[in-house]
Amino acid sequence: MRDGGRYRLRVLKLVFFEPRIPPNTGNAIRLAAGTGCELHLVEPLGFDLSEPKLRRAGLDYHDLAVVTVHENLTAAWKALRPERVFAFTTHATTHNTDIAYRPGDVLLFGPEPTGLPAEVLADPHITEQVRIPMLPGRRSMNLSNAAAVAVYEAWRQLGFPGAV
Repeated sequence: MRDGGRYRLRVLKLVFFEPRIPPNTGNAIRLAAGTGCELHLVEPLGFDLSEPKLRRAGLDYHDLAVVTVHENLTAAWKALRPERVFAFTTHATTHNTDIAYRPGDVLLFGPEPTGLPAEVLADPHITEQVRIPMLPGRRSMNLSNAAAVAVYEAWRQLGFPGAV
């Protein structure tokens, strides 16, 4: 693992489907480094991974994070072999805090500003669609903020394995 083996238990898998905004992915790289989750990016990406905005957002955490790029969602599912996938969407009625997370769970997010398309939400790998609670009349949270809220809730429930 890229972190020199300091944290080998990768309990959560964060998946960004077709991300478009470099700083959000850079922030997710930093999130992955800080929590030990794996970050999986499903192409096409709306940027080049070497973009300065992405590098700047991820600061010096790139070598501490496990990041995998998949050519499409089918390739991601083949590599991940997920037991449970939680698709985050503002259209869901179940709150992300109502889920009892388990090691190996996949947290799936769509691109800004559209979110996950209907065909992805209908994918048979999706265990459940969930939402992050917000006040009425708000469209959505920033992608990297939403991912951080979701990862930390799941990691909290799992007892923060590997944390200090």
